Amino acid sequence: MPLTFPVSPMKAGLGMLPADDDRWAYEIKYDGYRTLAFVDGGAVRLQSTKGLDVTANYPELASVHDGVHADIAILDAEFVVLDGDGRPRFELVQRHERPGALYIFDVLRIDDHDTIGLPYEDRRRLLAQLVEPGASWLVPAHRIGGGPELLDATGEQGLEGIMAKRLGSPYTPGKRSPNWRKIKHRRRVDVVIGGFTAGDGNRANTFGALLVGRWDGDVLVFAGGVGTGFSQVVLDGLSARLRDLEVDECPFEPPPPASHRRGARWVEPVLTATIEMTEFTNDGLVRHASFVELAA
Repeated sequence: MPLTFPVSPMKAGLGMLPADDDRWAYEIKYDGYRTLAFVDGGAVRLQSTKGLDVTANYPELASVHDGVHADIAILDAEFVVLDGDGRPRFELVQRHERPGALYIFDVLRIDDHDTIGLPYEDRRRLLAQLVEPGASWLVPAHRIGGGPELLDATGEQGLEGIMAKRLGSPYTPGKRSPNWRKIKHRRRVDVVIGGFTAGDGNRANTFGALLVGRWDGDVLVFAGGVGTGFSQVVLDGLSARLRDLEVDECPFEPPPPASHRRGARWVEPVLTATIEMTEFTNDGLVRHASFVELAA
């Protein structure tokens, strides 16, 4: 049965660079909203990863069908908004205060033929023939092999990382496949612990997440929550230290948003934690952060 709207996109897992480099293709990982485009004659319909129709959210993509050399097509893509330096920024997509673009990286259907069973490299070849770049859409380049070099280059440019996709692999809708890997750059930073949230489940006797900040002079500015990276030994030991440091008054100025204050308990800001994260958002919050250790 042909693929129709909605379609659940194929998913990638976090991973490391493959050892058999020449058996993989590599693409730059663009930080945006995953979007499927359904072209049908003179119209395009856009779908989110949750299967929602988001066509009205992206008026700048209304003419994508003009660049597609087929009456019917299903395209997998990322909706991206660039900053002033030409780098994709997730928070700019969330705000959507400036026009974005559709970065198309796969094709699932062309006219009456589903292409999901074709090898990756065949789908990419068809995609290059199918889509002509336009003002608000393009097909980004890919390369066979050379993953370490591309990863280094994206790090130098301040990009999120790369995608590794196994040659010969099909497109598997709705599946998280080992044939696709997200390889992200992560940086280590030190943050100050100013509180924690209550835990539940197997963390009911410890804590859920650390509430952390950064000093701006004498002011501790809230920088978000860190809820992963803890072994049970660390959870137990750190919980005891946090309980000894509890105070009534919130140490952050201004206080965190209500979503972070709910169930929060505050501590004297004397402990510093080293964390790994992808970046600070434009709002100054840690993104994709995990605990490494207490800093000396």
